[in-house]
Amino acid sequence: MNSAYPELIRIRFLMMLAYRVNYYSGIVIYAINIGAYYFLWQAIFGDTPSLAGFTVAQMTTYVAVSWMARAFYYNNLDREIANEIRDGSVAIQFIRPYSYLMVKLMQGFGEGLFRLLLFMVPGMVIVCLVFPVTLPRDPGVWALYLVLLFFSFLINTQINILTGLFAFFVENNEGMIRMKRVLVDLFSGVVVPISFFPGWLEQVMQWLPFQAITYLPSSVFTGRTEGAEAWGVLLVQLIWFGVLLVPIMGVWRMARRRLFVQGG
Repeated sequence: MNSAYPELIRIRFLMMLAYRVNYYSGIVIYAINIGAYYFLWQAIFGDTPSLAGFTVAQMTTYVAVSWMARAFYYNNLDREIANEIRDGSVAIQFIRPYSYLMVKLMQGFGEGLFRLLLFMVPGMVIVCLVFPVTLPRDPGVWALYLVLLFFSFLINTQINILTGLFAFFVENNEGMIRMKRVLVDLFSGVVVPISFFPGWLEQVMQWLPFQAITYLPSSVFTGRTEGAEAWGVLLVQLIWFGVLLVPIMGVWRMARRRLFVQGG
């Protein structure tokens, strides 16, 4: 690996640290979101012991861990890439001795580490103190979940990079970026667990990468998916990580042949 890549992680981490007050307020906002969903699901469940395979306790934990996981894997690489394409600064990246796509991945990982340490972890502590979240006691579940969370970041980042690269072809892909974010939040299971979708739509989701971002890892964390099935979640993530590399490299190869600068 180019020695510059780890340095990019450090630089992005320090850059995010300069604006840490924004993320402290973000912890409060996420806690409010989790609280709203907690009371909503409490009302939906009522006296029903389980719905769509979830108990009330599992749903509480699922909501908390899903939103806090989003704090880690979320990034703005799609908009960053689109802006660099529009103003032409991406052209400079072509002559530098490193991979532009790898640079973006490292920058996103630096941001993710910041969010993990100063957003997700303290946020989860606060949420656990306020709401009846049930954490797994098996260290193996924690270890596996951390691996799954890392691949959640990779898959989400791949989708962001792919969306950002389309700015080469549509000139202004702001609408596409917004649509992508809605689709990821909805179809990854952050807003509503996929098991609550209509049967036909749940089947469709199994053929899309979104479930590998939130729904499947959170199902492992809450204990809904155990044993060999839990390792099967990792296999699904590995498959999607490899599959998404194909369109990214294809779009990147086509994009480099049609670069033009819209700004000056």
